[in-house]
Amino acid sequence: MNYWDLLRLAAPETILVVTALIVLALGLASDRAATLCSGVAAAGLLFASSAVLMLPPEASLFNGMLVITPLISLFKVICLALAFFTVILSRKLDSPHHGEYLALLLLATVGLMLLVGSEELLVIFIGLELTGLSLYVMAAFDKTSRQSAEAGLKYFLFGSTASAFTLFGISLIYGMTGATSLAAIAPKLGAVTPLLAAGIVMTLIGFAFKVAAAPFHLWAPDTYQGAPASSAAFIASASKVASFFVLGKIILVGFGPAQGSAAWHAMVAGWSPLLAVLSALSILVGNFAALAQTNVRRLLAYSAVAHAGYTLLGLVVGGREGFSATLFYTTTYAFTLVGAFGVVGLVRRETGGDDFSHFAGLRQRSPWLAGCMAVFMLSLAGIPPLAGFFGKFYLFSAALHGAPSYGLLWLVALALLGSLISFYYYLLVLKVIFVDKTASDGPALQVDFLQRASIAVLALILLLLGLFPGGLVWQITSSLP
Repeated sequence: MNYWDLLRLAAPETILVVTALIVLALGLASDRAATLCSGVAAAGLLFASSAVLMLPPEASLFNGMLVITPLISLFKVICLALAFFTVILSRKLDSPHHGEYLALLLLATVGLMLLVGSEELLVIFIGLELTGLSLYVMAAFDKTSRQSAEAGLKYFLFGSTASAFTLFGISLIYGMTGATSLAAIAPKLGAVTPLLAAGIVMTLIGFAFKVAAAPFHLWAPDTYQGAPASSAAFIASASKVASFFVLGKIILVGFGPAQGSAAWHAMVAGWSPLLAVLSALSILVGNFAALAQTNVRRLLAYSAVAHAGYTLLGLVVGGREGFSATLFYTTTYAFTLVGAFGVVGLVRRETGGDDFSHFAGLRQRSPWLAGCMAVFMLSLAGIPPLAGFFGKFYLFSAALHGAPSYGLLWLVALALLGSLISFYYYLLVLKVIFVDKTASDGPALQVDFLQRASIAVLALILLLLGLFPGGLVWQITSSLP
């Protein structure tokens, strides 16, 4: 293995780093280079996607530090696609530092690709930190907003604490097994000692923060509400996809022998009952807290907590079926959140806020945006024929049949109850958009063509994944080992 081979296999990440430096230079060279910076960033993401497709089907470097498989390549492309839509939605960012913002976005994407493409705990931690540091700054990027500064500070403080938990957990696992490669950890687990159990629990706590699972979700409402809309969209979508992907690899590949069981009639100590408790808490806390919200972004934040609970269902089950259900659901949810935050950002730019009152009468002011927002809300609620319906059906059926004697029926029943509660607040948003009227008819929303087209494409993706989910499901299941 020489440096040329390493550069060839890391071509997508290299392209993004070079693009980030070019965008940063362009942004510093001119205060009016926003359009040019957006074009260069979008082109870099497209070139990186094509580089991913040109990678060999299978490769592994340095004991799993960089791994290439069809599944990893698929999720690298998904992360790049989410970053591409975020670049388009941030075209009208109200800041003179557009180049710096896009450079941070591209570097965060590099971190996500390192997360997805590694099976070595130390490289995974480096990817977490690269992504986290970029996202902290993106959350606080609006210097004119106190809410944005608060969002960045809270995200940074909670994120730093979570990183400390993760690194401490990794150090305990290394101390007990003598390995940091996931493939090497599993055979050395043996009997779970107290120190090893502490390492597993601390690692899971760190990732529970990343996916905003209760009770480690306290950063999410303020961050989602205060950060620029495009930053919140990227945090809620691409970051979640990569985090769930990596969490699934860690527990199924590295911690597989310590799974245990969360079945109500045969509970066995392990990471499975711990994730089941996190799932149940997330579903309850997220849905009940969302009922009391009058701000759309905070509603989406608490909704994200509940959806983290649903997504954890597949990991609780384990195995190919559970992991594939988790990956399908988190992918469809990510595209939904990018579209929803795109609509919220456009409404906020035109009306000055994102409370329910600012969405009143949106049907008259922009029927196109109102229709797309309806698609996103109904998909989150799990209404057929949208992707959210099949995603929940796939998850719940995998959980129901994945444990012997329907042992996870209690968790599936709780998830169904949570889905039923969520109908109320999602339909409440649509009531405000389509039924409520403002005191005076406002002017039609002026929406950039590319932004409007990207939101429409996201809505179309959800419809197609709902009508024809077999393609993505087959891509995921056929790529799993």
